Amino acid sequence: MIKNDLFLKALSGKTVRRPPVWMMRQAGRYLPDFMVLKEKYDFFTRCQTPELATKITIMPIDQIGPDAAILFSDILVVLQAMQISVEMKDGVGPWIPNPIRSQADVNQTIIPDIQEHLGYVMDAVKFTQQELSNRVPLIGFAGSPWTLLCYAVQGHGSKTFDKAKAFCFSQPEAAHDLLQKITDTTIAYLKEKVKSGVNAVQIFDSWGGLLSPEDYQIFSWPYIQQIIDALKNKIPVIVFAKGCWFALNEMSKSGAVALGVDWTCSARNARYLSGGQITLQGNFDPSRLLSPIPEITKAVWKMINDFGKDRYIVNLGHGILPNIPVDHAKAFVDAVKSYY
Repeated sequence: MIKNDLFLKALSGKTVRRPPVWMMRQAGRYLPDFMVLKEKYDFFTRCQTPELATKITIMPIDQIGPDAAILFSDILVVLQAMQISVEMKDGVGPWIPNPIRSQADVNQTIIPDIQEHLGYVMDAVKFTQQELSNRVPLIGFAGSPWTLLCYAVQGHGSKTFDKAKAFCFSQPEAAHDLLQKITDTTIAYLKEKVKSGVNAVQIFDSWGGLLSPEDYQIFSWPYIQQIIDALKNKIPVIVFAKGCWFALNEMSKSGAVALGVDWTCSARNARYLSGGQITLQGNFDPSRLLSPIPEITKAVWKMINDFGKDRYIVNLGHGILPNIPVDHAKAFVDAVKSYY
């Protein structure tokens, strides 16, 4: 039995004395201990070494005390497993030396054997669960097919992902072929994570908001729905689609148990658009953690009042920023724990 099961209770819609709290990217660059490991090991070494991934996953549990852990990894390991080379360059971020630009390129990708190519992630899940000792639940995750396509085609991060969108609009057959390959790989990957012991999974559609509502229904949502359909009877599925408030109503009927909301959508609108019967997660602006601590506390309490304490998980509206002081991150968590 998990000692602190507030997160799982909120996912299942049960009444709670206070909402649970965790933060996207909580095992990351704002923690001094993480930066020590960053100096010693490159990014994908940290991802691919189960002992390091476990250590990093546990750090925020010990240091700031959230109600759930999220496995330290990266959405782009799925592309690597599909034989798409991915590097992490300092000052640049993700870098794909040979981006996908044609049907011939898509044909070179594979739907991998998960244990063979991503077994290190499953080992990290098992090691982390041993270290957690049932203190809190463990979340596994994957990027949405559309978001992974964005990186695979663009070749790097972008504010517009114009090359990725052009690929979809000019070569739709190749785009859908790639999206389906990513979807099939992601389903297999998440199923293995479930077998390895995660307690919930989250799908990150970080770049879904770059698509129009109409194009979202063509190039993103149908593939996320496939993933939900494959997993919903096995484990709770959370969908976080940044900038996709327009799809909240359809998402609420998808079989996902919770929906993440970014800071551009108010609690009132999120409840209205999602029908009021599904757990919501979010939506504190990560930059707001730079506010004085008393203001963080007040803002968190207001946010809980706006969403309501039930069917709600306190989180940020995107990942925590690297320049957030640790005591401010802890104040965010402590504000939720002191809510009454």
